Amino acid sequence: MPDIKLIALDMDGTLLTHEQEVTDPVKQAIQKALEKDIHVVLSTGRGLTTCYPYAEPLKLQSYLITANGGQVWTVEKELLQQHLLESKKIEKMWEIGESLNLDMWMLSTERVFRAERPDNFHDYEWLKFGCNSFDEATLDKMVKELSFMDGLEMTNSLPTNIEVNPQGVSKANALQFVCGEIGIEMGNVLAVGDSLNDIKMIQEAGIGVAMGNAQEAIKKAADFVTDTNENDGVAKAIEKFAL
Repeated sequence: MPDIKLIALDMDGTLLTHEQEVTDPVKQAIQKALEKDIHVVLSTGRGLTTCYPYAEPLKLQSYLITANGGQVWTVEKELLQQHLLESKKIEKMWEIGESLNLDMWMLSTERVFRAERPDNFHDYEWLKFGCNSFDEATLDKMVKELSFMDGLEMTNSLPTNIEVNPQGVSKANALQFVCGEIGIEMGNVLAVGDSLNDIKMIQEAGIGVAMGNAQEAIKKAADFVTDTNENDGVAKAIEKFAL
């Protein structure tokens, strides 16, 4: 059994219930891990402004990985690493998504644009593009269009969406950076997630855990499948492998 020194937790569908809450058993398991001097790191597709309000009450003392690895922060909100998408590529993706009538969002370093575009894309620094559709054929068309663009990393956070970061950006690469800052190896990491944006960190961690509600590909890539996010799956994984 690897010596777990860091626990990396996805947020939506993993740490959080469908009501966007952290259950008491999960809070207690995280607290026990912190008391054992195990780093607990949120590793999310969210930006800092919607990640930090969960990190603070959990009393996390380490790092935050946001925008699917596009940014790495200390819990004191010091930015350590950042990877940006070119504004012209964001604008092109918006235009393609608009032609396909997709629901879209774009994460800049300043704010999130949901179902709206800025007057000038070049006025912002861009971290991530996302789009959503319940029509699989439409999503497939978007993937095909994006495949003609260079320098993109495509994942998802739900089976009904596509998330785009700069090529090479992933939660796994951000975790490797964090491990270097701490002085540990990826073999000392317990990573828990549910979607394609989690798959690389689950594969590269010492122990990779898929949620019971995870996409099937994630379950196949994981070392272990825990319970769902509605049934304290994160707490059960922490208890099993880290405490």
